[in-house]
Amino acid sequence: MGHGPPREVAGGRQEEDRDGRGRGGRLLRCPGALAAAASALALLLVPIQAQGGHPLLIAGLFVAAGYTTLTCYDFFALRTIGCRHVPYRIAALAAFTSYSIGHNLGATVLTGGVVRFRIYSTWGLSVIDVAKMAFVTGLTFWLGNAFVLGLGMAYAPDAASAVNQLPPWLNRTIALTGLAAIVGYMLWLVPRPRLVGYGDWQITLPNAALTFVQIGIGIADLTIGALAMYALLPGEPAIDFSVLLVTFVLATLIGFLSHAPGSLGVFDAAMLVGLSQLDKNELLSARREIQLIFQDSASALNPYFSVGETIAEPLVIHRWGPEERIRTRVHELLEQVELPASLLPRHPQELSGGQRQRISIARALLKDSPGKMPHGNGRL
Repeated sequence: MGHGPPREVAGGRQEEDRDGRGRGGRLLRCPGALAAAASALALLLVPIQAQGGHPLLIAGLFVAAGYTTLTCYDFFALRTIGCRHVPYRIAALAAFTSYSIGHNLGATVLTGGVVRFRIYSTWGLSVIDVAKMAFVTGLTFWLGNAFVLGLGMAYAPDAASAVNQLPPWLNRTIALTGLAAIVGYMLWLVPRPRLVGYGDWQITLPNAALTFVQIGIGIADLTIGALAMYALLPGEPAIDFSVLLVTFVLATLIGFLSHAPGSLGVFDAAMLVGLSQLDKNELLSARREIQLIFQDSASALNPYFSVGETIAEPLVIHRWGPEERIRTRVHELLEQVELPASLLPRHPQELSGGQRQRISIARALLKDSPGKMPHGNGRL
């Protein structure tokens, strides 16, 4: 964490300006600028993908952009509750770790909150402060989801119907109602600052201008996540991005509400139902690839397996070839991720975080191993 920060939280807090300037203006420049930069990177990657860029690399870059938008949730929340003394690097660390651990363990509000408190308590934040942050980040998440899903379902209600089995007209009505509720909420914020809660739990809601920033963060987060999935889908049959976006957001919400660790099984099932026109093996291959990118490398690698055994395991299971051929392929993959062959006998706990991440990438690249693989058209 570095040197300990000052403990006096109250001195670093300021009331939100009524006109949205001052602290609000800086908020618009910071999280808004980060989300815009991540979105710009995502837009730059689209033509690269169209020109035949490596799908896994493109998806990885989308994921990197997506993690950048995740940091905006915490940074925005800190400024909203008045904890301006906490720097961006700490907000980024807390957001990255809390979301990664929380979503992988399930019950995100509880598990992610514990991680946040562990980090922010060293900067003078109390349990109440972290609870307020959870409220603001949750508000940002749901505003973004409601806006993206509202627009998507209004434009492509059939895509939502494939997942929730409701008639398209009802999905469009729900979408328009949700968008109208967002407009009504923003109009409610215009006349004066709005307070919610009581006593120490009271918080000033972001004004209308800052609510636009919240929605922008949510839009960037969800759209970039959907683009990462889109990059891994097969070229045929062609899927319109709006259809994938609606399906992806609904699947994400269902997985989030299920509290299943990593939304495992829940997200997959929703995507399979919503994108029934795709070959199931191809879609599951895309899901497995995106999961390999997202997982924490420390928990994704078997501590009892050496590096060589870890990389070779899928090839051995699928009887890809004789032992010598598998050994040669493992060496090739290590070269691709720029790791020395001397690491082969080592175990994950003997490696640095960066080395473990490269081992995970090497396993992801196994899908490009030449030769037929059962159950997946050459994919693992």
